[in-house]
Amino acid sequence: MIQTNTSPTLDVLFKRILARKPDALALVDPLDKPRVTGQPAKRLSFAEADRAITALAAHFIEAGLPNNSVIAVQLPNTIEFVLTVLAAHRAGLVVALFPLLWRQAELTVALNRTGARAIVTSGRVDGVNHADLAMNAAAEAFSIRHVCGFGNHLPEGMASLDVALAGDATTRRAVVEDGRKAAIISFDVTADGFRPVPRTHLHLIAGGLALSLEADLPQGSVFMSAFAPSSFAGVISSLVVWLLSGGTLALHHPFDGNVLEQQISEQSCDTLIAPAQLAMRLSENELSSRLPTLRNVIALWRAPEQVLASPVWTDRQAALTDVYLFGEAGLFAVCRNAEGAPAPVLPGMHGAPREVPGSSISGEIFLTPKGTLALRGPMVTPAAYASSAPHGDSLMAQPPRDFVDTDYAARLDRSTGAICITAPPSGIMAVGGYRFLATDLLEWARRLGQGALLTALPDRLSGHRLAGRAHDNARAREALAELGLNPLMVEAFRDRTSST
Repeated sequence: MIQTNTSPTLDVLFKRILARKPDALALVDPLDKPRVTGQPAKRLSFAEADRAITALAAHFIEAGLPNNSVIAVQLPNTIEFVLTVLAAHRAGLVVALFPLLWRQAELTVALNRTGARAIVTSGRVDGVNHADLAMNAAAEAFSIRHVCGFGNHLPEGMASLDVALAGDATTRRAVVEDGRKAAIISFDVTADGFRPVPRTHLHLIAGGLALSLEADLPQGSVFMSAFAPSSFAGVISSLVVWLLSGGTLALHHPFDGNVLEQQISEQSCDTLIAPAQLAMRLSENELSSRLPTLRNVIALWRAPEQVLASPVWTDRQAALTDVYLFGEAGLFAVCRNAEGAPAPVLPGMHGAPREVPGSSISGEIFLTPKGTLALRGPMVTPAAYASSAPHGDSLMAQPPRDFVDTDYAARLDRSTGAICITAPPSGIMAVGGYRFLATDLLEWARRLGQGALLTALPDRLSGHRLAGRAHDNARAREALAELGLNPLMVEAFRDRTSST
């Protein structure tokens, strides 16, 4: 039984579309899903998706997961991810987003920090046995009571969600649909270390509106999402923007360029959501002639300091919107100007140009006294980034901040007054969508013994790339894998052949 409140949730948005057009195409799997997960690709209408969501929600309830408990999700960019998130919300649960590159070390820490009661994964993803990873991590997390997964050959003790999807869903419980309730937990790395960042449904909807309004996305759009869904930006740029539009969401598991273009053509996609470097690469060779249906490209910049130095967008058929990402702290979106160059970002209140004058959706951007960029507004969660109270003799409590300092160095351009982001946070290394403390790299290298080195080198595309050196690189890789570290660190010690 659903009790409706005045503030919508993601499930309420889904049900509104379902009521209008139950037979319309809702979700489309990646074409190469059989290679990625070993399962057939699916296409679901809104009615079919609703039945699957109800079945999964019933499974979570029957498994004894209480209202408002946390369920960890580590899944690829396939239909199962979307169904699981909406089913968890329908069952009154909070979703913790786990990146696919996380291995046992990160999984265990995140499970214990969030007190997760369950974990959902896929049997295999790109040849990696994620089911075994989840089982091993769950064994070290005392709060875990239920482990489940999609796919074949799941280990003993892991419940099959494919079986749950095929069954009849009859279990119901009262769930209050209130947008102010927690919806997701994502994970960030700041100077203070690893940090869970919870957000409500309203935070997610505000983020989705910031993107869809700035990009002027029409209702009923056909989206192609090629961005990993394991972050705040990943969820709002695909799942939330899709629910706000009421169109079709086609998914691509990054990355195969030929498959991606084939999917866009076959689905007649009008909007592409992708990492910025991928979007810029696609535009180099006559994008309009290859993908004639494409009208909007949403480029997500994990390294926002690189936007101003990026190439001019030359395609005149598809408009480009730059999305500046600041870890999990927040984001803002800005359309390219008429010449295809990045538009200036002025400090102050930011909203989409098609809004009512004076209103604000995105929030506010400003510089702190120490020369860093800060965000405030409806998608930002300052409490998640609040530092612990300093020790001292004063009994006076410090007032809570209503903004988040991103720690990105920034300055004002003297001639235009625009904000120029000049450097990422000090001491934090970003490799694609994964962030590490520089001190963590030194600690892992120290564990490998004398003479081992693990460092992050600047990289134009991904921010940084990891490089390692040890007396025996093969043994170093084995040791890091046994410690449960993700493959970015392990493969930093790959053998490099000499050109001589």
